[in-house]
Amino acid sequence: MLNEKIKDYHIILASGSPRRQEFFKTLGLDFEIRLKPIAEEYPTRLRHFEISDYLAQLKALPFKNELKEKDILITSDTIVWHNNKALGKPRNETEAFQMIKSLSNTTHEVITSVCFTTKTFEKTLNAVTKVTFKDLSDDEVLYYITIFKPFDKAGAYGIQEWIGLIGVTKIEGSYFNVMGLPTHIVYQTLNNIVNVN
Repeated sequence: MLNEKIKDYHIILASGSPRRQEFFKTLGLDFEIRLKPIAEEYPTRLRHFEISDYLAQLKALPFKNELKEKDILITSDTIVWHNNKALGKPRNETEAFQMIKSLSNTTHEVITSVCFTTKTFEKTLNAVTKVTFKDLSDDEVLYYITIFKPFDKAGAYGIQEWIGLIGVTKIEGSYFNVMGLPTHIVYQTLNNIVNVN
C-alpha cells in the first residue's frame, strides 16, 4: 500500500537492528540498509527526548553529502528514561543487573526518536511509552541476563523477550516503540512526504 505510493523514492535504513529491519519488511517497504559507525555520545545538558532526538540526528550526519534527489534516509535511537537519567546499553552483566533492578517495581519511559533526512529537509519525531515492571527477584533478573544477554538493548531488556512476558504489568503507548521503532510514526511520516511532493 505505502510501498506503491513511495515507489519513486529510495528508502535507506541506517540501522543494524534486526528488529527495526523486520519492522520495515512488515510495513511492506522496499529499503536498503546502509551503515556508518558513529560514537553515540551526547552533551550532558540534554534531557529526555532531547537525547534520542540528538542521537538520531547525529546518526544521519555522515550520510548527508551522499543523499540523492529521491533518497529518504531514516535513522533512529532509543533510550530508557528513569529517575531523571537516561539508561543506555549495559557494558557488562553487572551493569545489566543494576539497570533491570532499578526498573523493578517502578514505571519508566522508553523514548524512540526517528529522523527523516532527504537532500532538502530533515524532520525528527519521537514517541514516549510508559512501561511498568512488577517486583523482579534477583533470580529472575540473573536468569534473564544469563540466557538472553541483553547488552545491545537500552535499559538492558527487550520487552518481546522472557523478561517482558513475565515482568511487564502495564504499558501506556506504543508497544513497538519499546521494541525500538514507533512504526505508526514511520508509516504516517512517509505518507506525508509522498503527499507533499
